[in-house]
Amino acid sequence: MLPPLAIVRNGLRRTTEALATELALARPGSETPAWSELEWALAPAAAVAHGVAPLLDRYSTWDHPAWRHFLADQRTQVEQRHRRIIELLKRIDAGARAAGFPVVALKGAALHADGIYAPGERPMADIDLLVRETDAAAAGVLLQELGYVASFAQWKHQVFKPAGGQPHAGLGEHHDAPVNIELHARIRERLPVAAVDITERVQPHEPHAGLNDYPSCGALMSHLLLHAAGNICGRSLRLMHLNDISLLATRMVARDWNELWGTHGDEAPWWALPPLRLVARYYRHAVPDTVLARLERDCPPLLRAVSRRQTLTRVSCSELWLHALAGIEWSRSFGEAARYLARHVRPTDEARKERADMARTQLWLQGQDWVTSPRRRRALTWLVRPVPRMDTLYVVRAALEPRASSASE
Repeated sequence: MLPPLAIVRNGLRRTTEALATELALARPGSETPAWSELEWALAPAAAVAHGVAPLLDRYSTWDHPAWRHFLADQRTQVEQRHRRIIELLKRIDAGARAAGFPVVALKGAALHADGIYAPGERPMADIDLLVRETDAAAAGVLLQELGYVASFAQWKHQVFKPAGGQPHAGLGEHHDAPVNIELHARIRERLPVAAVDITERVQPHEPHAGLNDYPSCGALMSHLLLHAAGNICGRSLRLMHLNDISLLATRMVARDWNELWGTHGDEAPWWALPPLRLVARYYRHAVPDTVLARLERDCPPLLRAVSRRQTLTRVSCSELWLHALAGIEWSRSFGEAARYLARHVRPTDEARKERADMARTQLWLQGQDWVTSPRRRRALTWLVRPVPRMDTLYVVRAALEPRASSASE
C-alpha cells in the first residue's frame, strides 16, 4: 500500500531536485543526503522517470549501497540494450539504402553518434526516425520487413512495435524490453494548440539514401529545444532532456546559436526560452547570457514571466498532481487560449482517438479507471480532490513494491 500521496509528492520533489543538482554539478565527494527510507526508495523512481539512472552511475558519489547497486544495474541494462539499438539502426540504414530513400536518426541516436554520450549512459525508449512525406509509405514497408507492425498513429508520428514484443513490467530499463520506432514525416509541436514546425531546419540539405545526420549542430539543438518545449507545455519534461541540451551547448559557438533563428523570414524561436532558462538554472554557464537575452525579446510576456519561476519538478512528472489547464500559459493570444479551453471542454475526434490509443498501448495506463472514465466524471473528481498522474504512480509503485515485500517478509 502506498504512503499518503501528499508525502509521496513531497518526497518526489526533494529527490528530483537533489538528482538534478547532483547531475548538473557532477562534483566528486558530494555529501550523501540524509534521506528517510521512503525518500531513498523514491530516488530510483525519480531517476527512472527522468531517464538519468545510468548517467548517475558515473556521476553520483552518494554512499548508499542499494542506490549504488541500482544505478550500476541500470547502466548495464542500458549498455546491453544500446547494442541492440545499434544493430537495428544498421539494418535500417541498409534497408533504406537498398530502397533508395534518406532517413534521419533523431535525438538520442544522433547524440550517441556524435559521441556526446557513451554506450550505457543515456537510455533510449525508442528510435525516432525522420523521412520525407513522400517516403513515409516506403519506410513503413521497410519497418514491416524488419519485423515491425504499426501500433498507432497520431498527429506527430506513427508508432511501430516489434511483432510479438511484450513491454517490461518493472522499475527502470531492461535490455530485453522491445525497441519501438517512431516514424516522423514532420518535426513539430503544439504549443499548446498552434503547431510550430521546424522540419525544413532538420532535413539534410543534400540527403543520401540511408541514415543521414542532422545538417548542423544548430539544427540538432533546435530540435532538442522544441521537443523540450513541448514537454514543458505538457508537464512531462525529463532531466535527461536538460542534460542533452547542456552537453550539446558546450560544443556550440555563436554561429550555431544563430541557427535557432533560422533563415530570413523564419519565425523567431519564442519557444526556446523556457527550456534554456531551465538548463541555465541547473547547468550554470551552459547557455550564453547573450542567447537568453535575445530570446527574452522573442518570448511572449506571460510565458516569459512564468518561465522565470519554473523548476524541473513543476514541469515534469515529478509534480504528482495533474493540472487541468497545463500549458495554457504558452498561448500567444486570447484566441489561442480560447481554442485551448474549447478543446478541453469538447475534445476533438483526434484527441479522443489519441487518448484511446494511449489507454490501449501504454503499460502504465492498463486497468486505470481514470483514463477511460467519462469526461464529466473526471471533471467532477478534479473539483473534490487532487488527481495523481498515472505515469508517476506507476513508477512509484514499481519502486515501493520491493520495499513493501521486504517489510512483510
